[in-house]
Amino acid sequence: MTGRLMLLDTASLYFRAYFGVPDSVRAPDGTPVNAVRGLLDFIDRLVKDHRPEKLVACMDADWRPQWRVDLIPSYKAHRVAEEHEGAPDAEEVPDTLSPQVPVIEEVLDALGIARVGVAGYEADDVIGTFTARADGPVDIVTGDRDLYQLVDDAREIRVLYPLKGVGTLQLTDEAWLREKYGVDGRGYADLALLRGDPSDGLPGVAGVGEKTAAKLLAEFGDLAGIVAAVDDPKAKLTPTQRKRLTEAAPYLAVAPKVVRVAGDVPLPDVDTALPHTPRDPAALDALAARWGLGGSLQRLLSTLEA
Repeated sequence: MTGRLMLLDTASLYFRAYFGVPDSVRAPDGTPVNAVRGLLDFIDRLVKDHRPEKLVACMDADWRPQWRVDLIPSYKAHRVAEEHEGAPDAEEVPDTLSPQVPVIEEVLDALGIARVGVAGYEADDVIGTFTARADGPVDIVTGDRDLYQLVDDAREIRVLYPLKGVGTLQLTDEAWLREKYGVDGRGYADLALLRGDPSDGLPGVAGVGEKTAAKLLAEFGDLAGIVAAVDDPKAKLTPTQRKRLTEAAPYLAVAPKVVRVAGDVPLPDVDTALPHTPRDPAALDALAARWGLGGSLQRLLSTLEA
């Protein structure tokens, strides 16, 4: 893949659209379509401002993969709305958002925007694999800081993090990460798993916050270096740090696989080129009429044609 590739963490963006656009934005039958129209507006602005040659809407085929839960049972456990035997658990999602997701998928498909989700993996893993395979620059659009781990200046991989809609984005590169966290992209995953993340159900190491994690990584290089230092009496660890890291050894043994995004997801063969005309104009017209997509869709179509 050459040319600038833009990867959308789609769920992250439609959640933001849902909460950022009033639910008074509705279809002719009164059904809320604020997430649908908000996402179309987001994509329009992103394409206008950043001019990617390729675009992929990455999806959560499984928002809480069992292989991650097997390693850390608390992983996203607080977000489970309903457990399903032999299938992905249902995530807690606002009642008026859930029905909008299939509409989003149908509209993206009719537009011809590549949409990729892979069974057993999160959108983060799909993004990680597209990034690993990319031959050109990559812009990752997400409201999830976990993806900072993919930032790589040498490969021109950056994260565009929405601060207000997508009109104001934080362009996250390695200089910004070092200034903010004291680590580069590769080090961010280690910092995150040491610090922990209540929103993902990751306990972290007791007593190790962001600043302490950054200091440990600066001193010992990476997680492997920190783990090795625990057994080295000459290593510059306080007795409390050594004790807490020792107690956290079982967690530290499995956390990297849970926190680091996969880079080897079996991706389907898709055309990632940014479409200039709709793939299925008739289906798109029907969707526009059924859901009252109005100006949001027309603006995006004009931007794609340009």
